[in-house]
Amino acid sequence: MAFNDILVSIGGVGCFQILHTILLLVPVALLSCHNLLQNFTGAVPDHHCKLPSSRVWNSQDETQLFDFYIPLDKDRKPQRCAQYQIVKGFLPNATEHQWEKKSTESCRDGWTYDRSVFSSTIVTEWNLVCNHHSLKQIARSIYMTGVLLGALVFGSLADKVGRMEILTWSYLQMGVAGSCAAFLPTFDAYCAFRFLCGVASSAISVNSISLILEWMPKHGRMLAGNFFGFSYSFGQLVLSAVAYKIRDWRWLQFAVSAPFCIFFIYSWWLPESARWLILRDEPEKALKYIQKVASVNGKHREGDKLTAQMLCSEMQKDILIISKSHSVFDLVRTPAMRRMSLSLIIVWFSSNFAYYGLSMDLKDFGLGVFIAQALFGGVEMIAKLLVMLVMTFVGRRVMQFASLFMAGIMVISYGFIPQDMKMLCTVLAVMGKAFLACAITCMYLYTGELYPTEIRQTGMGFSAMNARLGSAVASVLHLTGDFSFTILPMLFGITPIIAGFFSCFLFETKDSHLPDTINEVESRIKASSTDSEDSDDEDWTYKVHLKEIP
Repeated sequence: MAFNDILVSIGGVGCFQILHTILLLVPVALLSCHNLLQNFTGAVPDHHCKLPSSRVWNSQDETQLFDFYIPLDKDRKPQRCAQYQIVKGFLPNATEHQWEKKSTESCRDGWTYDRSVFSSTIVTEWNLVCNHHSLKQIARSIYMTGVLLGALVFGSLADKVGRMEILTWSYLQMGVAGSCAAFLPTFDAYCAFRFLCGVASSAISVNSISLILEWMPKHGRMLAGNFFGFSYSFGQLVLSAVAYKIRDWRWLQFAVSAPFCIFFIYSWWLPESARWLILRDEPEKALKYIQKVASVNGKHREGDKLTAQMLCSEMQKDILIISKSHSVFDLVRTPAMRRMSLSLIIVWFSSNFAYYGLSMDLKDFGLGVFIAQALFGGVEMIAKLLVMLVMTFVGRRVMQFASLFMAGIMVISYGFIPQDMKMLCTVLAVMGKAFLACAITCMYLYTGELYPTEIRQTGMGFSAMNARLGSAVASVLHLTGDFSFTILPMLFGITPIIAGFFSCFLFETKDSHLPDTINEVESRIKASSTDSEDSDDEDWTYKVHLKEIP
């Protein structure tokens, strides 16, 4: 009996699968809050040089002092980083012939910030403006670097010690590090703990999708995988609502971090992947979890009929193969794995490079930051609902190509629109980001179905590492945004189009079972090339096993 048949016999998509998926997706929704949090905690309010103090301040009109000290730009707005240099001896109540304005100079006494939108941000806290404005993007890049490292380390580690072990630890790390970052006194310490949040964020995302897919029968995988992306977009709506109510960056940081301590507590009751346990030669533990799942689904009798020997009988050969250690090099060791992994590297990097490139500076779209975030999240949710329907009929590969290609076209078009046409720029950016969200949603499901169980977490982690590399590069490139309005949309648009063509080299996984070993992936290619008319999944599985018998 194949493992998919076991899941079907104990209830298929039953109460356990629904509850299990919901409990894993709630933390995923808050991950989007962390990934996009700096749109709010790092918002740059209007500011100008602080007016110098004077013993006779009360005797002087503040408006006159402002006009005297602060120069205006070409739009008649106060310059942010300059003040007039005043000849010595000036007093606020002096007559006109006793003083004069000279050339401008950098702010001497700090800055005054407009606190009408945000009462406090990391920018106002540590004066990340003017000559220090790049530190804000550096802080974002440090977080994304943590996400990149977490994908690399925890991805392969989860294949060795288990999905739930890593996931439980990551919940705790995210809750503690995120809460500490909210109340640290220095910018360096804040960046260090945000780095730890990034490491945990990556581990949570890759382990959550794997656990969802490995406990779900094949007819429910597509829906569950799409809800994974749906929850991420819903998290953007949550972030915009919470940020609207909490305008102080410290309490906002704490509000989106503390719930992970609750997730840590209930994660102790979530089961490890039975498929992973069987392949790790621990069928007794797998049987215990499967019988509990059967009980929750109301299939007590079917669960009691199962034995550890039954679980191992069909997978014994795979267990022997899997007993050897695996590393990231196994992702490119064989022809089929090499073709698949190299294509996924480009797809993951390009999708996230463009997605976060558009997401990081919402002020550029001519809308309030709260409205822009909510708009992006709402449109993404609608787009992902359509993806669920489309993938059911056209498959993963076509959907992956179409979403990447259309995203690239939209983003490139956005780059050629004049900046004063805010509405059209916003429409193109929202549509481009929606297509990119569809591509990422499809990508998570697609990658989980492509990689075999024995190295699924290694593959997911390595893919996510490339995704976070893309988001980190996008963050660094935003430092050039002040110099070129066109070059960034061009880069964010061309890369998804290139990735779309590389996605054509991936194998279609619609209506096929999850592979457990690298041998199965290689056999799938051989079977498809020599016997393309055999599309029935059960017949294919039977033929693969026949070919593996010595």
